[in-house]
Amino acid sequence: MFRELTRKNKQISNDRCIEILKTEARGVLSVNSENGYPYCMPMNHYYCEENNKIYFHCGKTGHRIDCLKENNKASFCIYTKGYQENNDWAFNVESVIVFGEIKIIENRETIKNIVTKLSYKFTEDEEYINNEIKNYLSETILLELTPLHICGKMVKEA
Repeated sequence: MFRELTRKNKQISNDRCIEILKTEARGVLSVNSENGYPYCMPMNHYYCEENNKIYFHCGKTGHRIDCLKENNKASFCIYTKGYQENNDWAFNVESVIVFGEIKIIENRETIKNIVTKLSYKFTEDEEYINNEIKNYLSETILLELTPLHICGKMVKEA
């Protein structure tokens, strides 16, 4: 069902893909819109090693949720900041694309647990994290992406 990478010499290992999903903070989630166009949005995420799921938090209503209620298939693209070699202008960048299906999670304890873990990717300020959860938990849901295919590659921008 999913295509293999054309330039196999650029492919990175599955372990490296998982490491990028665990450490990078942001990516672009794409869902299928009712008008036939992809609907893509930058989002932060939490990768859970225990169940191999990727979580996103969001509000209970909106275009993204409407799309997912009609079609739960999605893709998520994430890439590293990259690096330059020998003062070369071009960056070497690793990217990962995940194809999968999204389930909407509304259980408050699950949301609180995942959102707390996600928050620690950005800050160690427990007072801030607890305040955000206190103020916004009731208006938050989780999107749980179950990966069906993960592929990554390293490219030089030149």
